[in-house]
Amino acid sequence: MRVAILGYGRVARALARLVAQQQHVYPFRIVAAHTLRHGTAYDLRGLPEEPAFGPPAASAEEFLDRARAEILVELTTMNPENGEPAVSHIRAAFARGMHAVTANKGPVACAWAELQEEARRRGLEFRFESAVMDGAPVFNLARNCLPGVRVLGFAGVLNSTTQVILDAMRRGASLEEGIEHARRLGVTEADPWFDIDGWDSACKAAALANVLMDARTRPAAVNRRGIGRLTPEKVAETERAGKRIALVSRGKRTAAGVSLRVRAEVLDRSDMLAQAGGTSNILVLHTDLMGDLAIFSRNPGLAQTAYGVFADLVDIARSV
Repeated sequence: MRVAILGYGRVARALARLVAQQQHVYPFRIVAAHTLRHGTAYDLRGLPEEPAFGPPAASAEEFLDRARAEILVELTTMNPENGEPAVSHIRAAFARGMHAVTANKGPVACAWAELQEEARRRGLEFRFESAVMDGAPVFNLARNCLPGVRVLGFAGVLNSTTQVILDAMRRGASLEEGIEHARRLGVTEADPWFDIDGWDSACKAAALANVLMDARTRPAAVNRRGIGRLTPEKVAETERAGKRIALVSRGKRTAAGVSLRVRAEVLDRSDMLAQAGGTSNILVLHTDLMGDLAIFSRNPGLAQTAYGVFADLVDIARSV
């Protein structure tokens, strides 16, 4: 299948390498790539991993028109307020008969129900496995492996940046030193306060609630408080008491709908959520038929995020 990529950063390059490695089994061709910084490249025979970019397309619509692809991979920067411009990019792909895959949390956190319905009406597929846990199978698990199961709630440690910062503070570093360490590891958002203030976790909570619980919510509706007020002294005091602090995203069904919150919580060391350290993530799904199911991703990176996108491409190819 022919693939066009919108947003050609580190994840896109990792995906291009993976597609090339798996070409003998899964014959995807990346035929177009567009980035505001580098320009646009087209080749129906398939682009190399490092394309020779030419002048940028005037718009995403022009890019999609010229790409002649069957699937759009949308990898632009996330906007927690309304998911734009990624939402419009995906709609433009649907209007041209293209399936869509994204690792961007914004469309799933802000407009999942509308996008899913539009894809259904047009007979297209929409996938987003890398939006929450860097490619670990969360949405594919629920869609393909849990027939009849109702998700009643979830709890997760889903933000790698705050995990790295809290680990640094446990060693006595300041918040600012922890931020710098996370930045050197390359795990922060462009603005690290997006992680620290809990916006990234709120977006992931909204995405999980929308897809797994049909919440039809947005990140702004999440009751959110980050780790910005924590000090090394408070973290050390908690450790001495045999506890551990983590930024936890929670969702649960209530009589009034789905309740969502993000908090820096004090956890017992025996708590499953306290086991996530470094850049690791953990998610526990509370279900009616299967009890509690945990998904643990140990120190994921670009390769895992790219694999989630690749797995979505394979899933679409098998579905059409």
